[in-house]
Amino acid sequence: SRLLLLAARGWGRLGAMSRYSTEQRGRPNSPDYRLYFKNADGKYISPFHDIPLFAGSKEDKEIPAKRSKTTGSEVLFNMVVEVPRWTNAKMEIATEEPLNPIKHDAKKGKLRYVANIFPHKGYIWNYGALPQTWEDPNHTDNLTGCCGDNDPIDVCEIGSKIRSSGEIVQVKVLGVLGLVDEGETDWKIIAISADDPEAQKIHGKYFYIDDVKKHKPGYLEATIDWFQLYKVPDGKPENHFAFNGEFKNKDFAVEIIKSTHEHWKALLHKKVDGGAIKCTNILVSGSPFCCSEEDARSIVQS
Repeated sequence: SRLLLLAARGWGRLGAMSRYSTEQRGRPNSPDYRLYFKNADGKYISPFHDIPLFAGSKEDKEIPAKRSKTTGSEVLFNMVVEVPRWTNAKMEIATEEPLNPIKHDAKKGKLRYVANIFPHKGYIWNYGALPQTWEDPNHTDNLTGCCGDNDPIDVCEIGSKIRSSGEIVQVKVLGVLGLVDEGETDWKIIAISADDPEAQKIHGKYFYIDDVKKHKPGYLEATIDWFQLYKVPDGKPENHFAFNGEFKNKDFAVEIIKSTHEHWKALLHKKVDGGAIKCTNILVSGSPFCCSEEDARSIVQS
């Protein structure tokens, strides 16, 4: 009956979706709303720490050193969707709460919504994060000269489907934009869902980004526009970009992802101090923050 229930909720689809489900606590558009995650075994998990970065990997498998020549197989990443495209509520992984559910971000007790930046409506991509990555605020990025923003690395998924908050999507990385947000490095990975009809068309050897310009004209320009201006309606200055707003290619993006994955590993193995970040996890082998299924269940029930 549990499987029927999950299937009825739309979790029966193929791919990563069938491996994870979510459970809502509290009311949407309220400060107490939380979306908790479960794996295929029905165990509560952290979407920040317990979902592997590399799609289709065993929990600890690294990026293969060489791509296989015969299949030219693409390395795919798991993305945790926080905000569906065209919506305005600022939903995010709660990094400072145990098990890191998705919550509605608030400032000074007020729920946060992004303004509509004319001519766009809400977020213009499915927006989310790569699990098992962390932009260390104590590490100065030698490319941007700024420290990390203390969050998992952000992803803008440009496929045609509107995704739901809490969905886990396997994505192909296309490039990266270096945003400098209030003095912090805030990388924005540009990616497309592996099952998107356009994904196969975007396959230039290094310059997927050029393919995006060909197949989705105007989208990258809109992305620059959006990130530059989205805080202006709140009375803040325009954001700036590293590399004069030039999108860097896939290989560059994958290097950034790998380095944020290393920072995350150091965090989970207590090699660096994460401050208020909650590292409670169920599946990270050798992590001192590992907790039992029962502990995880009581966190959710509390």
